[in-house]
Amino acid sequence: MFKGLGNIAGMMKQFSEMQGKMTEMQEKLGKLRFEGSAGGGMVNVEANGQQKILGVKIDQTLLESGDREMLEDLITAATNQALDKAREGAAEQMSQITGGMNIPGLDEALSKFNPNS
Repeated sequence: MFKGLGNIAGMMKQFSEMQGKMTEMQEKLGKLRFEGSAGGGMVNVEANGQQKILGVKIDQTLLESGDREMLEDLITAATNQALDKAREGAAEQMSQITGGMNIPGLDEALSKFNPNS
């Protein structure tokens, strides 16, 4: 009977350690920067590892062209590229923390974890 309590205590300790690692990882991800670009560098989007857009830079000549549809397409492409890189960076960080273990559902759970809320 008491062996079961020891296992539960051990699991709770592991859970607490994992929470600490997840918080640490989220802080690291917030400091990582990823850039996406489109149109030969005419549009650049910067995102962090938490998949938040930090900035958008648009070349002045593109703004002056007046081609709204092209501008929208380039912003979308650059944003998607930056977010793809951010997701890859987050997955790489996660594999370092979990020792490469593939834990089903962990990526989804992490995407909902926010230490600031």
